[in-house]
Amino acid sequence: MKRIVNGLAAALAALCLLVGQASAAPARVLMLGDSLTAGFGLPIAESLPSQLEAVLKGQGLDVVILNGGVSGDTTAGGLARLDWALADNPAYALLALGANDALRGLSPDKAYENLDVIITRLKAKKVKVMILGMLAPLNLGRDYRESFDAIFPKLAAKHNVPLYPFLLDGVALEPKLNQRDGIHPNADGVKIIVGRLAPLVRQFLETPPG
Repeated sequence: MKRIVNGLAAALAALCLLVGQASAAPARVLMLGDSLTAGFGLPIAESLPSQLEAVLKGQGLDVVILNGGVSGDTTAGGLARLDWALADNPAYALLALGANDALRGLSPDKAYENLDVIITRLKAKKVKVMILGMLAPLNLGRDYRESFDAIFPKLAAKHNVPLYPFLLDGVALEPKLNQRDGIHPNADGVKIIVGRLAPLVRQFLETPPG
């Protein structure tokens, strides 16, 4: 009997240890995006996911931002590689796709459809989603801009997920905050983005996954 009790005590101790380890695990956040996420033209440490992770950790959050950015990717590309991205078992996702759809003048309806499927599949995997929105370039005409810009608020409302309306807010069209191409933020531009985005991401991470 004593041996059984000791065995149960050992098993309980091991279970408590596993629970403690699980509770201490960092929050894993997938940032699924394009070159703006990948950190085009920047050292890895200055990319958006890296800077965002550093700021959140500096605020006391135990978090890992998984860089799921692929330069040139469209919403269709993001959808095609979603299973690959989910192999890292994130509990949260920052969805930052759509810029290349707009730059190429691709169908806003198709972009909406692709993002809708991505969000649906993420939620089915119990991954909490936050949308990082995008705005169409001014040179694409009013009709296109209105159709494209409406994608992200519609998706946020449909899926009841938080929305950061414009990822490049405060940085777009500011020469000192962008690289020579005028499209991709430099390290200072990324810092501005992170400063505006981090408080909302922190609030987003306060909600439990699942």
